[in-house]
Amino acid sequence: MPRQFPDGFFWGAATASYQIEGAWQADGKGESIWDRFSHTPGKVKLGHTGDVACDSYHRFPEDIALLKEMGLTSYRFSIAWPRIQPTGRGAANRAGLDYYGRLVDALLAAGIRPFPTLYHWDLPQALEDDGGWPHRDLAGRFADYAEIVVRALGDRVKGWMIFNEPNIFTTMGYLLGIHAPGRRDPEAFLRATHVVNLAHGDAFRAMRAARGDLSIGTAFNMSAVEPASDSVADADAAERWHRFMNEWFLRPSLRGEYPEAHPKGLPESAMGIEAGDFARMRAPLDFVGINLYTRAIVKALPGDGGPLSLGVLPVGGVGGDAGPKTDFGWEVWPDALHQILVRISKDYDRPPIEITENGCSYADAPDARGVVDDTRRIAFYRGYLEAVHRAIADGADVRGYHAWSLLDNFEWAEGYEQRFGIVWVDFETGRRILKESGRWYGGVARANALPD
Repeated sequence: MPRQFPDGFFWGAATASYQIEGAWQADGKGESIWDRFSHTPGKVKLGHTGDVACDSYHRFPEDIALLKEMGLTSYRFSIAWPRIQPTGRGAANRAGLDYYGRLVDALLAAGIRPFPTLYHWDLPQALEDDGGWPHRDLAGRFADYAEIVVRALGDRVKGWMIFNEPNIFTTMGYLLGIHAPGRRDPEAFLRATHVVNLAHGDAFRAMRAARGDLSIGTAFNMSAVEPASDSVADADAAERWHRFMNEWFLRPSLRGEYPEAHPKGLPESAMGIEAGDFARMRAPLDFVGINLYTRAIVKALPGDGGPLSLGVLPVGGVGGDAGPKTDFGWEVWPDALHQILVRISKDYDRPPIEITENGCSYADAPDARGVVDDTRRIAFYRGYLEAVHRAIADGADVRGYHAWSLLDNFEWAEGYEQRFGIVWVDFETGRRILKESGRWYGGVARANALPD
């Protein structure tokens, strides 16, 4: 028998502004940190930029038509802060608000839920020039921006995410320097994590004050964490890694406290924590968004583990070696999604959950008939959706699933070298082709059930 999902379950696909929109200087948009970063030689593979990307700024009606063709009921997209406030401060740019208003109206006309994220990594460059996320002033700036957007669109849009993957954009942008703004400063990274948590609480309250009828969450990147061995040291390291990678932004929001991840205690001075900050970062979210791609295998390291004093690192980067690998080198391990859904449900009193990203990169291209027969992606989605179904049966309150991504797109530092879409994109012409995985996923969505 087909495995049925709950009535009203949202089936969707996800995108992000810089990765698909293009039109990087159109209609008064300001420069973002990703505009600056991608235009800096050596930062992105092959010198690729998001200047044009999928040109969804002009072609979004085609994208909505694809969503409707698949029978999807939710579209997760993000709003580019520099389109709304070109320098991150001051009055709104009306052309930017109008663009997202047209997108929202077209989605509603197609019977699709608009499900926007306020921040998917494109910080106005002017704010980075003033110190970026390590600077406490940015929390208030972000709350001002959130209020502007919600006042403009909140009459039509009821479900919102504040941030996308705060652990990723702080780590990759301020600690490792792999993503914009490209800084490698452990103390700036620690301060950035705290300012983001302050901004999260400030924005939540600003949004709630502007519109009391909204459903507000955030998309947290998570991985199921497993110890590399049966040793007590590895088990302890894995638990601390879970707290740092999966809960460093979730627990402050829901509990007003940081998890106990550092063996030497919370580095309050390095983080710039001040009196009243714990109450300020609290944000009683209406739902928890979870982005998940694979698992993390963790071992204990000798010494203090480096500047963060975590004492843990994933073995072999992302994931393990027991499962097949995507073209990005990530292990396919569906049980990771079941594990994290069940654990978050247990540890946080069964919150409503939306799976806000889950997907895989495979380079399948159109054949002579123009068909993209991406069977590996179908197998990926089947396995992970089976894990979601099991988690629901085990008590997780999962209300939606969003495939990453609707379109092949600009994949950050990888440029256009990794293809995550269920729609193939010709980056020279912008032509779109629905992959066979998209057709299969559409069948699941229309049936609200996973076939045997």
